[in-house]
Amino acid sequence: MTQADIGLIGLAVMGQNLALNINDHGFVVSVFNRTTSKVGEFLEGPAKDTNIIGAHSLEEFFRSLKRPRRVILMVKAGAPVDEFIAHCLPFLDKGDILIDGGNSLFTDTNRRCADLAAKGIIFIGAGVSGGEEGARNGPSIMPGGNAAGWPHVKPIFQAISAKVENGEPCCDWVGDAGSGHYVKMIHNGIEYGDMQLICEAYQLMRSGLGLTAQELEQVFKEWNKTSLDSYLIEITAQIFGQKDADGTPLVDNILDVAGQKGTGKWTIINALDLGMPLTLMGEAVFARCLSALKEERVEASRVLKGPSPTFSGDRKAFIENIRQGLYASKIISYTQGFMLMRQAAKDYNWKLNYGAIALMWRGGCIIRSRFLGDIKEAFSRQPDLKSLCLDSFFQKELNQTQQGWRKVVATAAEMGIPLPCFSSALAFYDGYRTERLPANLLQAQRDFFGAHTYERIDKPRGEFFHTNWTGTGGKVSSSSYNA
Repeated sequence: MTQADIGLIGLAVMGQNLALNINDHGFVVSVFNRTTSKVGEFLEGPAKDTNIIGAHSLEEFFRSLKRPRRVILMVKAGAPVDEFIAHCLPFLDKGDILIDGGNSLFTDTNRRCADLAAKGIIFIGAGVSGGEEGARNGPSIMPGGNAAGWPHVKPIFQAISAKVENGEPCCDWVGDAGSGHYVKMIHNGIEYGDMQLICEAYQLMRSGLGLTAQELEQVFKEWNKTSLDSYLIEITAQIFGQKDADGTPLVDNILDVAGQKGTGKWTIINALDLGMPLTLMGEAVFARCLSALKEERVEASRVLKGPSPTFSGDRKAFIENIRQGLYASKIISYTQGFMLMRQAAKDYNWKLNYGAIALMWRGGCIIRSRFLGDIKEAFSRQPDLKSLCLDSFFQKELNQTQQGWRKVVATAAEMGIPLPCFSSALAFYDGYRTERLPANLLQAQRDFFGAHTYERIDKPRGEFFHTNWTGTGGKVSSSSYNA
């Protein structure tokens, strides 16, 4: 019996496409699915005439694998992953490798790495991005966990991953424990921001300038030839060109209620835990939450007054301003994402290669873009870069685009068109470049009502003071702490 190089459990669309991709690159893959009828359907359907092996029981599945056994789990995140790990354990030997290729929360991966290491099993949490197309033709893969497993999966993962122009694979080892899934989580948070920024540009051009779907298609096609060149801009142009059965633009017939699966929320929660200002991604998540209040918004639209969007200026020039504002806001979004990764690496004791992460996102994944090459170069120039805003290239780009960016945010406010991500990005930029923020007054307020103390500009950092503001509070102060 032919033995498989790697096994895959879970034959939903992503699992099937990943198995076919592995087969295409000369590796023998064995597959199993809890609903075993799907195995036969897959072998008789998409996997017909391939070298893929189908197993109808876990015993048969593990018997078909070379040692050390390498098994990819492509199952729903959360409890199903733990359930399948428990089902697999009786068939695993020390040194075997389990890989979770789903969208798992990184803290779950931390736990699983530690628990399985105690049993002698190597666990890898691999973020996989690119959707169905990426899984089939070359995804971005972000593996992390027990580094002992990397040499055993590296040839397969790098063979099946997307490649950039020079042939470099969009896959490299990220780091310990849940770092691979963490980087995938940040990817998804940035994806939320990118998508919302594009949607805000769309609403401003549709509601503010009155552009038709056909005109929007042309705008986004032109934008994809600029610094905004990316997968999301490309598919947005295609969306505007898609007609419904009656010949009208399909996008106009889609209900304006957005769904979400939680990875954006995870990113924001983690940013709050680590005290990092992920303001743009937060607005992107909340924009989806606001969209879900459809019935309330319909009711509010009838009673809450605001300006009627009208525009009388140079439409072509304003569209260019929108493009500049979108690009500048995108820089801020990625700046915040990499700042969060930097803080996570410090707090979780990970060694993250930020240039390599940008390269992993350069192809195959949903946020793939030309822009990521510029980020990689920034970290090549300065591996310990604190913020993309402090890189010479991005300083120049922000300086060149911010006039148009400011005009867009101001005009949208006057027109009554919401741009939460454009606006929060600009607010972050202005806050980040401000030497003295009003937090001195905030600290005075905190000390006034809660004796929370403050630091002084004429004393060393770390020395705390309290003022008896009312004359009745005495000299007793609260202990100093950070949430």
